[in-house]
Amino acid sequence: MGMSVVISEAAEHDAEQIFKLQYLCFQSEAALYGNYRIDPLVETLDEVRAEIAGDCVFVARLGDEVIGAVRGAAHEDGSAAIGRLCVHPRLQGHGIGARLLKAAESALADRHGTKRFRLHTGHRSEGNLRLYRKVGYETVGTEKGKDGVPMVILEKPAGTFVQTA
Repeated sequence: MGMSVVISEAAEHDAEQIFKLQYLCFQSEAALYGNYRIDPLVETLDEVRAEIAGDCVFVARLGDEVIGAVRGAAHEDGSAAIGRLCVHPRLQGHGIGARLLKAAESALADRHGTKRFRLHTGHRSEGNLRLYRKVGYETVGTEKGKDGVPMVILEKPAGTFVQTA
């Protein structure tokens, strides 16, 4: 590749790249469910900007290009939600998603004392489920998303990151 992928906190100027990357990355999820109204595809640029300003958002960069992103939000009960993990399709399978997850989890634990992480993915999203289980998440339930997609809910306690590389 010639360059190293760098994980860092997102800045306001990253919003447009995150927005475009998210739209690209979640096309395969939408196709998997035959539903192009899933939340990541209908989120607006302003909503992405608001999350960067208010939540824990990390990006993976290859040079100046944002090639991955993840978001996290702490809750008062000591838990945190992780969401919108995406890595550019041409760079998937190289551990970037796991590195993004680890960065978000570490930041949430350090800043907010988060004790438990929770995320969700579509029930047919085998690649996502495989990654989440590999880094220590376990299925704790299911629910139907606002967009009608059946979701698998996964959780893990803080400090249980399983090394993938």
